[in-house]
Parts: sequence; C-alpha cells; structure tokens
Amino acid sequence: MKNNLLFLAIFSVFLTLAANSQQKRLTDGKATKETKALYKNLGELSGEHTLFGHQHATEYGHGWSGDAGRSDVKSVTGSHPAVIGVDFSGYSGRSAQAIQKSKDDNRKIVADTYDRGGVITAAWHFSNPVYKGGFNWVDSLSKPTVKLLIPGGTAHQQYKEILKGIGDWANSVRGRDGKLVPMIFRPYHEFDGGWFWWGKPHCTKEEFLSLWRFTVSYLRDSLGVHNFIYAFSPDNRFKTQQEYLDRYPGDEWVDMVGVDNYGDMGRDNRYDLDAAILKLKIVSDYALKAGKLAAFTETGLESIPNATWWTNTLLKVMKSHKMNLCYVLVWRNDSRSPTHFYAPFPGQVSVPDFMKFYDDPYTLFENDLKNIYGRKKFLGIF
Repeated sequence: MKNNLLFLAIFSVFLTLAANSQQKRLTDGKATKETKALYKNLGELSGEHTLFGHQHATEYGHGWSGDAGRSDVKSVTGSHPAVIGVDFSGYSGRSAQAIQKSKDDNRKIVADTYDRGGVITAAWHFSNPVYKGGFNWVDSLSKPTVKLLIPGGTAHQQYKEILKGIGDWANSVRGRDGKLVPMIFRPYHEFDGGWFWWGKPHCTKEEFLSLWRFTVSYLRDSLGVHNFIYAFSPDNRFKTQQEYLDRYPGDEWVDMVGVDNYGDMGRDNRYDLDAAILKLKIVSDYALKAGKLAAFTETGLESIPNATWWTNTLLKVMKSHKMNLCYVLVWRNDSRSPTHFYAPFPGQVSVPDFMKFYDDPYTLFENDLKNIYGRKKFLGIF
C-alpha cells in the first residue's frame, strides 16, 4: 500500500511538473532551440533557486574598466554573476561610429557570457529619437513621443530603422558553437513612473500598448529575431494584480513578468519588506497563472551601507511564500564614482554577508550553471 501511495504521489508531482512545463511557452513559435531551452531551464530552476545578476558586471566595476575576465562579484566570490546585464542605450542617438562601437562591445560581452554558460539580460535606456533629453523626461526639453513612434505616427519609419539596427545586431551575435545567443530583452522598463519619456504620464495606455506590441511583432515577425525572451517590468507602484496589469500588453506579447523595486528595499533608508514581498508575490502568482517566468528584474541598495542587506533584506524577501523567481538583478558598479555601486567588491562592508548569500543553496552564480542552453543537466550542484 505504501509503495502504491508513493507511486501515486510521484506520478502526481510528475503530471504537475509536466503541466507547468507545457504551460510555459515562448510567444515566439520560431524561437531558436537554445532560446527555448533557456526558457524551459529558467522555469525549472525557479522552483528551488534564483540566479543572481549584476548590471554591466564584466564591462566595468568599482575603480576599473575593461579588464578582461573581471567582475567585482568574481573578485569577491570566485564566480561571475549568473546573469549579466547589458544595455542597448548606445544603439541610437549617436554618431554611426559610436553606435558601431557600442554594438561591437556588447557583441563581445554577450558572446563571452554565453560561451562561459551565463545568461544575458538587455535593458534599453532608449534616447528619445525625436526630442532632446536623452532617455529621461526633462520638462524643459521633452514632449510626448510614444504617439509619434507607433503606426501612423510621424516618426514611425525612424523607429523602424532603429529597431532594424537592434534586429540586425541580435542576428549577428553568436557563440563559439555558431549558435545565436539567447537574450532576455526588457524594453520600456519602469513605465509606470514619470522619469522616462515612455512613462505613464507621457502617453496613453493605448499608445503604450501599441508601442510594445509593434516592437515585439516587428522584431520577431518582420526582422526575424528569434533569440529574444521578452520581459515586462514596471516599477513598484502597484499593490494589486489589477494595478500591476494596468499596461500589460497581453500574454501573447510577454514571456517574463518582473518588477523593479528599490524604494521598498532600503533606498533613502526606507525599508518596507512586507510591501516588497507583496509585490513580488503578485508577480510570481501571475506568472504561475499565465504560464510565464517571473523575475526580480532590478533592485539593490546604493553603496550597500547595510552590512547584512543581502541576507536580512534581499534573501528574506525573495524566500518568502516560496515564490518562483528565476533571477534577481542588482544595478551597476560605476567605475569612477566612489558611492554609486550595488554589488560588493573586495573590502566593502557587506562582503561577509554577501558570501553567506553566495553560499546559500537558493542562489546561483555562473559557476553553478551547466548547459543551461541544452536539455542535459544544467546545474553544477545537482
């Protein structure tokens, strides 16, 4: 009887896992084999683990820039982060020479990360293509732009050319194995705030949804980009699922749902961990319901003055309610600023606690990943 009950229990778990795996499907039916494998493996890992990520980790760090094979996280732990963040900010609004250099630099970073077995996520601090002010909204310079970029807008053709530059680049990034490198693409993040020109106060809901849907469809269907996983990530200005989904473009246009949250995690010495947990749970619950991946797409504490922030704040929040979060990413370590950093470096006050964070079985770094782009064992700890 016990054996029969055990068999039924195992079979039930198998059916549940199979159902969840079946539900999690990319919006791109033509996604590359490696992109599909990454998506599937991230979903499986998120049941028990979360990958740790750092923006611009291998490009530069605290007091250095351009050193081959280096990251501040590796200098502390011996491993690069599992997720490396890059940015498409340099792909428009500059001279042709500067754009090409940005693309070449990113191509190497992305390919090297893939070759090592790490994961890439790409933000897009998109410089306003019509008005001055860069990616920020500047009251004296900026004007509503989203309506000009969407179909029917006066700058729509210009936007298509910018997307073509991204698409051509994405289709040129290959690893040593000759395969296109999969990337988590996170456009128009923190759209619920007003600091970016695509923010909620500067465009209607319909305009934003049109911009998102056109961006995905043009890259995927017109430009043949099949190595992107599309991530949706508002800031932390929601308290309910309905508020979270206010500008959600629809399940057919999104692969991953996330949230950027600095405000509840210690910014300006303000800690509201209950609020942070609630918001992450909303994201995780919706992902489970809709068959999407969930992630903590941006967070961190600038200068990390709290010596136990990694375990007493970040780990505590992510481990609550057994949420399924495939990765967490902290922001960059500026190479020149003495205070603008979000990951520890040797001698920084939070290093001992970060090592506890690193050693926790819940967190995964690059050295923990094995064949995450394939169907075989993808965790070194198994």
